Amino acid sequence: MTGPGPDEALAGAFEQQRGRLVAVAHRMLGSRADAEDAVQEAWLRLARQDTAAIDNLAGWLTTVVGRICIDVLRSRKSRPEASYDDRLPELVVTEDDGGAPEDDALLAESVGLALLVVLDTLRPTERLAFVLHDMFAVPFEEIGRIIGRSTDATKMLASRARRKVQDTPRTAEDRQQRRAVVDAFLAAARSGDFQGLLRILDPDVAWRSCTTRGVVVRLGAAEVADRAQRGARATVTARPALINGEPGVVAWGANGKLLGVMACTVVDGRIVEILSVSDRKRLASIGLPEHPGQA
Repeated sequence: MTGPGPDEALAGAFEQQRGRLVAVAHRMLGSRADAEDAVQEAWLRLARQDTAAIDNLAGWLTTVVGRICIDVLRSRKSRPEASYDDRLPELVVTEDDGGAPEDDALLAESVGLALLVVLDTLRPTERLAFVLHDMFAVPFEEIGRIIGRSTDATKMLASRARRKVQDTPRTAEDRQQRRAVVDAFLAAARSGDFQGLLRILDPDVAWRSCTTRGVVVRLGAAEVADRAQRGARATVTARPALINGEPGVVAWGANGKLLGVMACTVVDGRIVEILSVSDRKRLASIGLPEHPGQA
């Protein structure tokens, strides 16, 4: 019985690396779809290579994916984008049971996803240096070869990125404090406490909602408070959740129908931004249960 041919062996070796490569690309690009595309492009380039000349397949693939991601990030910055209000980030929803992140791998992953907001502020080379070294333990020497910098210069890039990232709140205590603010917001909405909502909301709060009509934007504490009260009346069951690392809720109606998800960004004890999704197609892509009893 003969073993797998060269093409099958190469495909098998690539599949062993796929999960890690997608994780790297996802951290770099902030989008699962874009990460999958980057990894698929790496496969196409691998298929065109003389693989006999590749001594370290894992390293070669990391280099290729890293360079593809840098090109994508630079392309994003150079081309005109649609209005920010018309775009919504990819949502990752995990349970928030109040436990410490270090005790729950899912919560830790969700907190890590919140760092994507900070990573978006980094230059492409800074982001690559930080992601590969601090998240995936790739040596600086290898990263330097990817970005065309010396080892010392690469260390400086990662250090600069690290200083920015370290300003991001990630402690269990901070997460609990932000959760308390969101819980107070929901309680005020349910009880019809308009003044209580105004105290919790930043005066310039923005609420972006993905609905069947498209993205609806509400600005200002009064408008957001009014919408929150009306939304609370339609909600029967609401469970705490982490949505891209931010405290939020998953809501169901009286018939068990999934109504939507909502994430709140809290700064200095007030909600400064709300992101919600009620569009059925978007909700289906998140993979949440239709009835709370199935969660």
